[in-house]
Amino acid sequence: MATTGADRSLTQASLPKQNLPLVRRLEAVGFRAWPAASVQYDGSWQVRLTAGHPSNRLNSIVPLDPSDHRDVEIRLEKASRKFEAYGRPAVVRETPLASRILIDLIKEQGWKRFDETVVMVCDLSQADLPDTLDHLPTHDVGRFVDANLAVDQAQLSLKPALAEIISAIKPPCGLFMIDDATHGPLATVLCVQDNDLAGVMSLSVAGSHRRKGLGIEILTSALRWARMRSARTAWLQVKLSNAPAIALYDRLGFRDAYHYCYWQERCE
Repeated sequence: MATTGADRSLTQASLPKQNLPLVRRLEAVGFRAWPAASVQYDGSWQVRLTAGHPSNRLNSIVPLDPSDHRDVEIRLEKASRKFEAYGRPAVVRETPLASRILIDLIKEQGWKRFDETVVMVCDLSQADLPDTLDHLPTHDVGRFVDANLAVDQAQLSLKPALAEIISAIKPPCGLFMIDDATHGPLATVLCVQDNDLAGVMSLSVAGSHRRKGLGIEILTSALRWARMRSARTAWLQVKLSNAPAIALYDRLGFRDAYHYCYWQERCE
């Protein structure tokens, strides 16, 4: 029987214990794979801000120790003021590393919960991947950014920020895309290889060309590239509501590692 998004949510909520070392490691590589322009620490809280890009991964307060709940109300207010200076409401990213005292506080304050996301992992040694690369990565960041924005039908004003984010990625990364002369860019994916881990970022397929196998075609090329470079485990993040993408990842052997969600400060 297929696992639905609701099933995943209930299963996650009922888990009595999380693999916190794995969560910490995946969070760390995630930060390196998608670097924010400004990162500040308050104890174990990471405050990530990026003025030119709206991504919540780049603009959120990320608690990294469940036992760090000293002066939470004061520290939350202080962090929220940093977001106010950027002209946006504060956002907290709740992972299994967040203190329950902090989460209870933002619930009491009426913060809004949204975007439950699944972090999934795959053993690349067991993954059924092509023997050869169907697509080679490009080193042209500008061309990749143009393709990614076109596939996502995103605002062109995001180009400078997105190019800056990708250029700031320190681990080796492969920029993959599929396009043709008639339709232009059809699919993109960014794969970041951080030692034995490979992060899959920004997998997108043009709306007019979905359900044609392009997603699995470009994803398997990226994973094959990472495995050739000695990556042993792949990881990715996908919204719980994105059932087609989750089904694709399930087919390739990805399994849930943990969930996270966001909380947004109530606007007066």
